Amino acid sequence: MRDGTVLRADIYRPAGDGPWPVLLQRTPYGKQTATGNVNVLDFYKAVRRGYIIVNQDTRGRFMSDGEWLPWAFEENDGYDTVEWAATIDGSNGKVGMFGGSYTGNTQWLAAIADPPHLTSIAPQITWATPEDGLFYRGGALELGLNVWWSLGQAMGQYSKVAATADELYAKLGATLDDIDHLAERTYWELPSGAVPAIARTFQPDIGTERGLRDPASIDQARVSGRYVDVRVPSLNVAGWFDVFSQGTIDNYVGAREAGLTSRLIVGPWAHMSGVSATPGHLCGVNYGLSSLAPGADGTMTGVQLDWNDHFLAGKPAGTEHESGVDIFVMGINQWRHEEKWPLDRAVVTPFYLHADGTLSTTAPLSEDSTTHYSYDPMNPVPTTGGAMILASSFPAGQLDQAAVEARDDVLVFTSEPLTEPLEITGRVAAAVFAATDGPSTDWVVRLCDVDPNGRSLNLVDGITRAHTEAGRVDETEVDMWSTSIVIAAGHRLRVHLTSSNFPRWDRNLNTGENPQTATQMRVARQTVHHSASWPTHITLPVIPA
Repeated sequence: MRDGTVLRADIYRPAGDGPWPVLLQRTPYGKQTATGNVNVLDFYKAVRRGYIIVNQDTRGRFMSDGEWLPWAFEENDGYDTVEWAATIDGSNGKVGMFGGSYTGNTQWLAAIADPPHLTSIAPQITWATPEDGLFYRGGALELGLNVWWSLGQAMGQYSKVAATADELYAKLGATLDDIDHLAERTYWELPSGAVPAIARTFQPDIGTERGLRDPASIDQARVSGRYVDVRVPSLNVAGWFDVFSQGTIDNYVGAREAGLTSRLIVGPWAHMSGVSATPGHLCGVNYGLSSLAPGADGTMTGVQLDWNDHFLAGKPAGTEHESGVDIFVMGINQWRHEEKWPLDRAVVTPFYLHADGTLSTTAPLSEDSTTHYSYDPMNPVPTTGGAMILASSFPAGQLDQAAVEARDDVLVFTSEPLTEPLEITGRVAAAVFAATDGPSTDWVVRLCDVDPNGRSLNLVDGITRAHTEAGRVDETEVDMWSTSIVIAAGHRLRVHLTSSNFPRWDRNLNTGENPQTATQMRVARQTVHHSASWPTHITLPVIPA
């Protein structure tokens, strides 16, 4: 690197002299552990197709030298690595990048740095705005992701920092114990903005805690607002139940607004499952075999190689190299091509939450209609499905919400059975008119699909942390991110309104104290309004039949 630090990579070459285009991944997860990861790219298929694969350990990780500090060095290191990769034996001088999650972000940061030999990127399941799904969401902390990820990465650093074998085994044992007891102990430790289990590792967290201490550090992982610095085409892949689903969509939209060639693919996938898990299934919901990747061979490797064959290998362009959107529409379980996102034909339709527990497109007429509940941070609503990634006790996807809906601190609003199918494709949001009896609380909103047998499955949700005055009625916007589904006739829509979703998001202790130090809790008394002046509602992007 430009500062003299040495980063190491494994190189996979085709037989022959070339020249060959180069596909580069920059990973913190170990360059030798990802070779068979067909969720992202099958290295051997790519080599047989005529690509050199370069798989590099990022700075401070595994075989690479330097300091491990997430995001801090990725922009410059990405630039330097691309330019080096363009010069290796057999290279044709064109470098593309691939990978998902952290390695999706290393692509965007390299593209923002604009190395001359970077020709295309294919970022999967990655974010745009760190405050929206990576470090935080709606002002709450992404606790479930931060603790799970940070402890896991600390394990890989101990061999570098432990002075003796005894110290190494002690560190490994302590962190293994914290990971093994995430659900029942580790996630519950306070303060949530300075988690004791992470502090015990003496290793950096994903960036949530560092962002609280040093807000400027958040920009090191930022893609949003920087698309004008990018000149290369991007193939963006998301899953409806991935923790970074909206971020990947936002990256596509930002690239298109900047005039770049960009393609978006969104399937019914979660962060860890991708398209290689049990075909068609996620959390017991069967989306059909057509939910595999929308390419000739049904693999994401095939999709990426088809994309790169034009931009890197000089083969004629086809429709797969044009800007556009391929979305998997759940409910009817079909892929559909769209020219862009969001869909122009979507009709933003409000559904109102009424005090009698009904949900309808009819606005309330009364000027005095409220619902009340209490939120106790010592007994939060448990995370049950969703677009997320955290301890394995909490799988992502659609799960039966019966236990959640039976709680006294979850308000439930249900529509009449639909008389005809209803397609919802786009970004869902809620407007909550409510008051609490303290200086701060959270509002969590979830949309569900209820079948004729009464099984309620979650679709999208969101959270907003409110800072307020006791008793004051505020209008709080809750961004619930995006989906695409056809709700069948005979099914009903259902909305949850509550104040927690733990351990995905940290508990609001209802005191207004700084999460870096707060440990004292209080019960919040919540008042939700359903009046003509304060009509709490959810807005759905409805696609006309």
